[in-house]
Amino acid sequence: MKYLWALTTALLLGACSQQNSDATQDAYVADMAAQHADDSPQPSPATAVAPMMAVQSQQVVYATVDGREVSGYLAWPAETHGALPGVLMFHEWWGLNDNIRAMADQLAGQGYVVLAVDLYGEVGQTPEAARGYMQAALDNWSATESNIRQAYKFLEEQTAAISIGTLGWCFGGSMSLQAALLFPDKIDAAVIYYGHVGGTSAEQLAPLQMPILGLFGGADQGIPVTDVRRFEQTLRDLGKTVEIHVYEGAGHAFANPSGQNYQAAAAQDAWARTLTFLNRHLNPVDGTLPPAE
Repeated sequence: MKYLWALTTALLLGACSQQNSDATQDAYVADMAAQHADDSPQPSPATAVAPMMAVQSQQVVYATVDGREVSGYLAWPAETHGALPGVLMFHEWWGLNDNIRAMADQLAGQGYVVLAVDLYGEVGQTPEAARGYMQAALDNWSATESNIRQAYKFLEEQTAAISIGTLGWCFGGSMSLQAALLFPDKIDAAVIYYGHVGGTSAEQLAPLQMPILGLFGGADQGIPVTDVRRFEQTLRDLGKTVEIHVYEGAGHAFANPSGQNYQAAAAQDAWARTLTFLNRHLNPVDGTLPPAE
């Protein structure tokens, strides 16, 4: 069985035969392709929001996977004094493009050190290309898992982050949950924007110790609300800390400003909730940014 769904979408399958596993994986990719069929990866004016404070950024090599160096986008406040909370940011199905870098800058401007990881090694310029990159990342799950593990290690060791959260959209939302599953007692908070959560079992979720924020569209044809509510109830039954918000009338990728489904009101509210959630769970007990030293 391909180990993609043994963890993130064990979410989708549980214990199934390889034939069913492959079929469900392919269906997920097809669903995402349908949701993004009319989208474009080009940045829009909605991503041009200046960070709250000046930030610095650079490309960094954070992993070596299958003999190939993997680089990501590291952003942090320009005026940094002492260690900061960290966030692993996971790109949506297009890849690590300008939209994701802009979001990394915005989050860094809130007082975080952000590593936007690259799970493709390429950026999709067409829906067809993005579909192929996503399929490849899921098919070679051992490489994708290694990528995530090394990204966590880099953020933990190279930036001395005082805490680490995960955040991702679409494919990246699934990867945000995947990272939480890989580090159930180390990740301090996880944010999932319309990632695949259907079919998650209590056994798979039981080890999670971090609070989870989920942001979903009520009209999302790729991520059914019934799956979202089942995921939420399973977490609640396990005694986990979970916040789920479903935006009525919002479709898949409602927070992606480069797509046809962008809804400014829902996206802005979701981002405000994200910042409040991360500040509450990644910063010191009083919920404020670490003081300058």
